[in-house]
Amino acid sequence: MNTPDLFAAPEGGVEAIADGAVLLRGFVLDAATALLAEIERVAEAASFRHMVTPGGYEMSAAMTNCGTAGWTTDRSGYRYERLDLKTGNAWPPLPEAFMDLAGRAAADAGYAGCTPDACLINRYAPGAKLSLHQDRDEADFTAPIVSVSLGLPATFLFGGPRRADRPQRIVLQHGDVVVWGGPARLFYHGVAPLKDGVHPATGRIRYNLTLRKAL
Repeated sequence: MNTPDLFAAPEGGVEAIADGAVLLRGFVLDAATALLAEIERVAEAASFRHMVTPGGYEMSAAMTNCGTAGWTTDRSGYRYERLDLKTGNAWPPLPEAFMDLAGRAAADAGYAGCTPDACLINRYAPGAKLSLHQDRDEADFTAPIVSVSLGLPATFLFGGPRRADRPQRIVLQHGDVVVWGGPARLFYHGVAPLKDGVHPATGRIRYNLTLRKAL
């Protein structure tokens, strides 16, 4: 007998959360198992690591990348690098499954022709968070950000163009996708500290894929 996934979002829901930003509920539920397998393959070639900010603080979420370039941070600043500085190798290529979901999700959100060249993968354990920030290290802001949630639920903080803007608190479930671009492309966003729990697909972990046009 199949046990229903109590953490799964209902499929098919579309919610506008700001001008240019859309939440697609349960958008990748059918593909979640394949996406998690691809994450494992990426991590075998480029392991998760806790990056350090220019100010010297270790980030609580572990990260890795795939694609033409990978987002990185260290004492030198925030930027994209074509090589994994930990190994000296090129980042693993973007899986076709990632490219497919990004194109479909972006199209459903009104951004046709989305062709990302990079994916930052965040791994959250209970207590991990992501402070409010803008995605502004990319060369071109005309392409949207496609953000995929897998595993434990998380509270997504979606603010406005100023850091002081009070953010919405949006609970994201396994399989949800958020797409933002256009007037919302540089809105501040983050993730509240992850609550403890156990998800049948990922255990005590939440994964987040953020696909973007980096170069």
